[in-house]
Amino acid sequence: MIDPLWALLGGMAGAIAGSFLGTLALRWPEGRGVMRGRSACDGCGRTLGIVDLVPILSAALLRGRCRSCGAAIDPLHARVEMGCAIIGAIACGAMPGFAGAGWSLLMWLLLTLAVLDWRHFWLPDALTLPLAFLGLTAGLWVTDPSLPDRLIGAAGGYLILLTVAVLYRTTRGREGLGLGDAKLLGALGAWFGWQALPFILLLGASLGLLGALAGIASGRTVDRSTRLPLGTCLALAALPGWWLSGLIR
Repeated sequence: MIDPLWALLGGMAGAIAGSFLGTLALRWPEGRGVMRGRSACDGCGRTLGIVDLVPILSAALLRGRCRSCGAAIDPLHARVEMGCAIIGAIACGAMPGFAGAGWSLLMWLLLTLAVLDWRHFWLPDALTLPLAFLGLTAGLWVTDPSLPDRLIGAAGGYLILLTVAVLYRTTRGREGLGLGDAKLLGALGAWFGWQALPFILLLGASLGLLGALAGIASGRTVDRSTRLPLGTCLALAALPGWWLSGLIR
């Protein structure tokens, strides 16, 4: 049963969080500051006012363009806002209170990491490490694994992909897997426990394979040197993997 008031509050909080996270996903990889100075149009440099900065609504009213110069605004920003608003509304509406807030925070961070890895093959420590810390602390009141299961999951998730990365580099003489992927899997282990890791890995690898097959079907060249955003696949597989692991406990 969805609580409409909590769903509204969660959706509003998600839209605000998404505005910040969308800006972060766009600026951070380019080395631009997120917290410093006021937001400005990338096309004409005009400082944005309140009308331009209302989450979701401004993008709809302005049709994704600057109202001064008409330059297109990256649609990623509005998509992240909308995604975070939907996450917040569902999580808080279904689980009013601390649990809903915890689920919202988890999924907002996973969405941001998925976007960064999809676009830039980058999973920054500044997001993966706090995600792991939250899983070992606030996560105790959000998901059901015990603290020992979380600690084993955090260590095991990291070590599994670290081992794969080291073996690949040793045998092939080049990097094949980033340590950001290992840290993300460790963070997911901290949230969902070690029992969920096989399911998350299996689903994540399956999504990666489907992505490669889709690339081949669309005519793109996919070979041994093609990079795939494993972190994006792991983030998408986190929730269904945890759900599947719960079915066999």
